[in-house]
Amino acid sequence: MIDAWASFYANHAAVRTAVSFAHVAALIAAGGCAFVADRSVLAADPASRDARLTALAGLADAHRVVIGGLALVFASGMLLFAADVDALLYSRFFWTKMLLVALLAANGAAVVRAERDAFGAPADIRWARLRRAARTSLALWFATTLAGVALPNAG
Repeated sequence: MIDAWASFYANHAAVRTAVSFAHVAALIAAGGCAFVADRSVLAADPASRDARLTALAGLADAHRVVIGGLALVFASGMLLFAADVDALLYSRFFWTKMLLVALLAANGAAVVRAERDAFGAPADIRWARLRRAARTSLALWFATTLAGVALPNAG
């Protein structure tokens, strides 16, 4: 089945374009939404309850787009992997990207936990934990994107 998909993918430019577009568009949607939400957390004044609540509302709104986008990234990524298993299976850049994706997912879970706990006092450690998770999220989105760009160029 994988060989049939790889052959179909290799012989149909429209399919290659559609799968690649789905992968990149989902990455832009999910990553962009996460980026805006993370920046709002970092920009919010921890001393202002209203600013924190606004940031938390934006973060909560972002989850649906981020999770949906990541689901499409995963599905299209599986198709991309199946199209070139022989090359990707032994690529250190591919496995580095997969590690970064796993870290991104784990940090996403940490963001959700920290978000639930962030309704404490302005100087509370819980808000600091959310801000740390937001900084980590930003770094991981950029690192994952870099690994994805390096993958076809460096193997």
